[in-house]
Amino acid sequence: MKGFYRSKYTTPSGEVRYAAVTQFEATDARRAFPCWDEPAIKATFDISLVVPKDRVALSNMNVVDRKPYPDDENVVEVKFARTPVMSTYLVAFVVGEYDFVETRSKDGVCVRVYTPVGKAEQGKFALEVAAKTLPFYKDYFNVPYPLPKIDLIAIADFAAGAMENWGLVTYRETALLIDPKNSCSSSRQWVALVVGHELAHQWFGNLVTMEWWTHLWLNEGFASWIEYLCVDHCFPEYDIWTQFVSADYTRAQELDALDNSHPIEVSVGHPSEVDEIFDAISYSKGASVIRMLHDYIGDKDFKKGMNMYLTKFQQKNAATEDLWESLESASGKPIAAVMNTWTKQMGFPLIYVEAEQVEDDRLLKLSQRKFCASGPYVGEDCPQWMVPITVSTSEDPNHAKLKILMDKPEMNVVLKNVKPDQWVKLNLGTVGFYRTQYSAAMLESLLPGIRDLSLPPVDRLGLQNDLFSLARAGIISTVEVLKVMEAFVNEPNYTVWSDLSCNLGILSTLLSHTDFYEEIQEFVKDVFSPIGERLGWDPKPGEGHLDALLRGLVLGKLGKAGHKTTLEEARRRFKDHVEGKQVLSADLRSPVYLTVLKHGDGTTLDVMLKLHKQADMQEEKNRIERVLGATLSPELIQKVLTFALSEEVRPQDTVSVIGGVAGGSKHGRKAAWKFIKDNWEELYNRYQGGFLISRLIKLSVEGFAVDKMAGEVKAFFESHPAPSAERTIQQCCENILLNAAWLKRDAESIHQYLLQRKALPATA
Repeated sequence: MKGFYRSKYTTPSGEVRYAAVTQFEATDARRAFPCWDEPAIKATFDISLVVPKDRVALSNMNVVDRKPYPDDENVVEVKFARTPVMSTYLVAFVVGEYDFVETRSKDGVCVRVYTPVGKAEQGKFALEVAAKTLPFYKDYFNVPYPLPKIDLIAIADFAAGAMENWGLVTYRETALLIDPKNSCSSSRQWVALVVGHELAHQWFGNLVTMEWWTHLWLNEGFASWIEYLCVDHCFPEYDIWTQFVSADYTRAQELDALDNSHPIEVSVGHPSEVDEIFDAISYSKGASVIRMLHDYIGDKDFKKGMNMYLTKFQQKNAATEDLWESLESASGKPIAAVMNTWTKQMGFPLIYVEAEQVEDDRLLKLSQRKFCASGPYVGEDCPQWMVPITVSTSEDPNHAKLKILMDKPEMNVVLKNVKPDQWVKLNLGTVGFYRTQYSAAMLESLLPGIRDLSLPPVDRLGLQNDLFSLARAGIISTVEVLKVMEAFVNEPNYTVWSDLSCNLGILSTLLSHTDFYEEIQEFVKDVFSPIGERLGWDPKPGEGHLDALLRGLVLGKLGKAGHKTTLEEARRRFKDHVEGKQVLSADLRSPVYLTVLKHGDGTTLDVMLKLHKQADMQEEKNRIERVLGATLSPELIQKVLTFALSEEVRPQDTVSVIGGVAGGSKHGRKAAWKFIKDNWEELYNRYQGGFLISRLIKLSVEGFAVDKMAGEVKAFFESHPAPSAERTIQQCCENILLNAAWLKRDAESIHQYLLQRKALPATA
């Protein structure tokens, strides 16, 4: 799926055909035409395509001429307008059969969404988002969209989520198409975010391009931040900034605590090294430090600096320093000095804080050290960061009482007029890219704020996530975190539950290596059943997007853990769905499919595979592919793995099927790893240097928790090299060793705690 390649699709009548499409980033324009294929060598492009006359032909610019081709009456020559000065990796052309919907944005740009034939309706949601987004960016940057048109097109076989080619943005079908009846809420949200991300690149990346791949993070980190700003503008009811913390911020911190992480700015020499940096550091850590920077500068000066940057470098190339310079002159703050500590060195700090009441004031003692996944930082010369720190108190939990820049290893701060019974919290809104460790007394005073919800949602989430990662690193005991998790009984917020659910999932996977896996499932049921009962199965009047997401999350968690009434209801609804009596709403499909498969048999799997075959929408096929791995019996697991490489599954989706098996059960993990080793040649040839190979490896081996598995993984890839996944492989091996250490350290105390909970009389 690189360069100029063919993409297979099936016509409404069931015939298999091919479209011709492009994917040039990072270094594959050279596969399509000879060129100086580097981002700083910009040119204008005059493109013409000779194509069958019954096919749609598209490129970056609008069509200026379409004439018969002299030698063959079945083909035409389509000529496109000259592009602005641009980089080769953003050139694109597509030839195929498509329908479209179109509109004009309020600033006069012609916007079209191209869909598979017969599915134009499914392009409407993305069209609305795009038409709202273009004027939003135009106002934000104060620079107009530079081309006469923009097309968004759904491509059947597509490796990435989407690609921001200037004026012709390509997408996976699942990142663009929405069917009002059969698309779930999370798909709408995903489409809105991806459209927001790719359209941001039309300015940030396309109009101004990074000087070299070292600065890729500028493109991706920036677009990954502003996509949230844009979705928040279009859909305030999504509470999307809270979701950012769970989706990007915590993910980046997880990776960046490893010894095998890398700085945001990486020197790049070979194309395989470029492929390697399309990772959570460039995207999610990049977005997180930009969010922190935006908060530190303030929106007004940030916009002013962005406009200076885009105006100064339009149609040219820029480096990270150039952005800092513009933001510095707009804000008068030491941006370069602060940001260099976040982009040029890897990792982030752990801030340790203790407090002392001195008459009417609270004295805080802060110290910073690098946070390591393996425990307290040991070694000479601990790196230092310049950390924008905010402090809030229970008097006004939503506003910072104090903002300071911590630019040394230790600092004392006085908070004036804080009563002894008030709590004090660092990192308001979980915006600063650091973790916090509180003294026992400070933590004790914060916990009631979780129960009574006086701490804001994103602060509750951050507190729980920090504690979980401190336990993973062996700095505190996991039992302490389990006790905190139980304080979330009254939690109403979807994103807080989502993060809690992820962490319990990590813990479940870890404990699947022990003989008390069932006990942690009981714990999960206890934590999730009160909210499950409150929500019930059917939407209530007045509910919105987040309620739908929460219901799916909670029912899936309870069903997977074998909660009796949830399982029975899921089976009943599944039966009605399959028999066509009562179709499941899109938001309930994933949790129901997962539940019946995990507690089902060969017949259940056959029914799911039949539903997969009948599904007309790629979203539904993906939904089924992702849960197939929940099946438990060894022979059914083999059947699912074989299915993953069959013609039934699109090449980019094989990865999520195998990953699902690896994450589904202890046996699945071993079977998936063996399957990858046995089919390595086919898998490697299919994905070559792309990021999908890294994702495949990560999903399939990161759940192991035995030291010798790290050795086995390392040895396998020494004899079967995958250059673009080299860093991922090192990270996986490090994670396996960390899991093993965590298990040795805490398994016994967790077991004791879970047994002792069981013995206690139930407390309401």
